[in-house]
Amino acid sequence: MARASRDEEFSAYVVQRRTQLRRIAYLLCGDVHQAEDLVQTALMKLYVAWHRVQRGGNVDAYTRRILVNSGIDESRRPWRREDAGLDGLDPQADEGMAPEDRRALLEALATLPIGQRRVVVLRFFLGLTIEETAADLNCGAGTVKSQSSRALARLNDLLTAQFRAVGGNR
Repeated sequence: MARASRDEEFSAYVVQRRTQLRRIAYLLCGDVHQAEDLVQTALMKLYVAWHRVQRGGNVDAYTRRILVNSGIDESRRPWRREDAGLDGLDPQADEGMAPEDRRALLEALATLPIGQRRVVVLRFFLGLTIEETAADLNCGAGTVKSQSSRALARLNDLLTAQFRAVGGNR
């Protein structure tokens, strides 16, 4: 494959998937700037392996796996625990959900342990099957099921309590 052709194919993939990758990364880490860093890291790693990955056929799954693994790597770095002091900078809200509901959901999602958060994002935001999620996270289907169950129960408890706290008038 000629380098120009490779670059064109990779660029076309990035143009097509970048917004989705940013959304996934944001849901995984909960920070706009860290999400952008994760996407950049994932795209650099994908570019290096582009020929091999493209030949393998499932570029999206490979890219998601890079995102998840890069998120794990970043969360283990001690300098990431510092607070950047940029509170209040949220991405633009989706039109389909009221801003206060979206904020409540994102706050509840942020309280989940990282493993449960990853499962929720992959299963329910991206709509992956249990098997695809297990493959992306390098774990068993039973782990995905138990993490999903615990995460959904926790989200239900948090959001129900919050709904009651505001008077239940929505």
